[in-house]
Formats: sequence, structure tokens, C-alpha cells
Amino acid sequence: MSTTALNVENNTVSNTHIGLETETVVIFCVLAVLAFCVDIWAHRSDKPIALKQAVGWTLFWISIAMGFAMFLNYHFNSEVASLFLAGYLFEQALSVDNLFVMMAIFAWFKVPEIYCHRVLYWGVLGAVVFRLLFVLIGTSLFALGPIVEFVFALLVAGSGFMMLKKKDGAEDANADFSSHFAYRAVRFFIPVYPRLVGHSFFITQAHVNEELKKPENAGIVLKRHGPWFATPLFLCLAIIETTDVMFAFDSVPAVIAVSREPLIVYSAMIFAVLGLRSMYFVLDAMRQYLIHLEKAVTVLLFFIAFKLAAGASLHLFGWGIDISVYTSLAVIAVILGLGIAASFVFPNKTNTASALSTPADTDCTTGSAKEPTDKK
Repeated sequence: MSTTALNVENNTVSNTHIGLETETVVIFCVLAVLAFCVDIWAHRSDKPIALKQAVGWTLFWISIAMGFAMFLNYHFNSEVASLFLAGYLFEQALSVDNLFVMMAIFAWFKVPEIYCHRVLYWGVLGAVVFRLLFVLIGTSLFALGPIVEFVFALLVAGSGFMMLKKKDGAEDANADFSSHFAYRAVRFFIPVYPRLVGHSFFITQAHVNEELKKPENAGIVLKRHGPWFATPLFLCLAIIETTDVMFAFDSVPAVIAVSREPLIVYSAMIFAVLGLRSMYFVLDAMRQYLIHLEKAVTVLLFFIAFKLAAGASLHLFGWGIDISVYTSLAVIAVILGLGIAASFVFPNKTNTASALSTPADTDCTTGSAKEPTDKK
């Protein structure tokens, strides 16, 4: 590597290295916790969320993230703020595919819209914890050297190829979640009552006995008993949590490729994740229009894979490309913008969301999974 390249790299590191600076950690935690508490208080009851309300909350979460970016710009420099924005945009973009899978899961279980926010709330809490673990592990692995960058580049590129194989969400829409690992694990360890009971994840044996007395539940035969029963809503949550963990294996390395600073990476991911619940309802309403957004996300995955491989090659062999912070931010913004614009300029005449309107065979009265009896 040339002396000039080394000097540029050293300057970049010194300009963007923030470590776990106390004031920044405190500001991040206070902003995230306060905003999360406000969101929980506003959605404390089971009510359907209108599109206008969901858009308002999405803008609220975006403004929180932009406020933190402004703090980073003032407290450190524009490069640090740009790293945060690039990671935030990329996590938001990658979340699109994850949200589409969640839509398929909710549709298969026929979860009423009024309960979706409750399931997503617990799903977000799980995502906050798991992403902290993955970020700590991921940034530690990246510190081992350029070889790790090549490995992660292959993983990210592999995710891009997997998205290329998907056909307009049909794979998710036709998935049978009764064969999912989380579904089978829950049913193995705890008895399951096969119908929704309000927004409860678990109900007692006494509550089950009361439910079985109702005329509409006369045909239910439970083959397993215990002090507690899981409901289909918990089965749905278990699948969503497991799916999000698998999704994090793709998203965490991709966001770390933008920045190696754990605090920047984690804060960018968390502000994006905390806004996913409101964005879910916006995306659900707009899905038939944003038909090319997933293609844009696929292109971004290949861009990140190229950035990782090119940077690793520069460090190992002295030739390659070190893509700057501002270039990464610009590429991410442009590709996402083109994906959204293309969706309106070149709309698909077929409603791609129609597949999700016909989920697997479920109990239409309760929205529970298709099995009317509690089997192992």
C-alpha cells in the first residue's frame, strides 16, 4: 500500500473513531429510552393503527434519528454523522425484506391488526438485545484483519443472491410456518391452546377451561395439559423473533461494513429498529406500490459486498478501492431513491400484495394456526 493511501486511512480512522465516549452513550440511551416510552404510552391499548397515524410515528422516529445525527455532527464531525446516517439508511433498507416476511407470518396466523403492534413491540425488544450481541461479536471479528472482511463480503453477497431468487414475495406468502423450528419448539415444550384469546401470549389452565365452555370452542380437544398454555399469538412472536435473529446475521455485517465503530453501528441499527413497528403499517399499506424496493435492497447488498472485498484487497494486496463515508452515504441514498421512484414510474399491474390475502388454512373465527387440536 502506498504512503498516501496509509495517510488517508489513518486520517479517516482518527476522524471517525469515537469509542464509547460517555456523553454520546448517555445521549443515545436517553433519546432511545424516552422515545420508546412515548411510543409505548401512545400505543398502550389494542387499537388499529391508521395509515396517517403510522406515517406520523414513522416521521417521529426518523426525526429522533436525525436529531442524534445532528448531535454527532456537532459533537464530533460530519464524517461521524455521515457514518451514522449511512448505517441508519442501510438498516432501514434491509428491514424492508424482514417486514415483508413478518406480514406473511401475521397473515398465516390471521392475527388481527389490533394485536400486531403488541407482537412487534416484543419483537423489537428482542431485536435490541440480539443486535447488541451481534454488533459486539461482529466488530470484534472485523478487528482480526482483512481476511474476515472477505468472509463477510461472501456472506453479504450470498444474501443478495438469495434475494434475487425470490419471486415477488411468493415464497414468503406460500410458506408453511407450521414446519418452522420455533413453531415446533414451542409446541414441544409447552401445551398450546389453538385459538387466540385476546392479546394474551399465555393463558392458565383455568382460563382454558372457561374458553372450552364456550359453544364455538366445543370441537377443541386438547391432548396435552399443563398449568400454562401458549396461544397462537406467542407462536407468531416466537417465529418473528427467530426470523429476526436470522435476519441479523445478514444486516449486522452489512452495517458494520459502513463503520467499524460499535457505538455508531449499534445506535444506527437501534434507531432504525425502534421505528420498525410504525414502518410496518406504512409498508403494509404501500406494499403493492413499492414493488421495486426489494430490488434496490438487493443492489445495496451487492454494493456492500463489493465495498468489503475492495477494502480488504487494498489492505492485503495494495490494490483495491477504499470507498469513502460520503460516497457510501450517497450510493445508499441514490439506490433507495431509485427503487422508490421506479416503483411509481414502472408499476406492476398485478397486485403483488394479493398473495398475502390468502394465507394458509387457519381457523377463521380465531385466527389460530390450522390445527384444531393440540398435537405435539
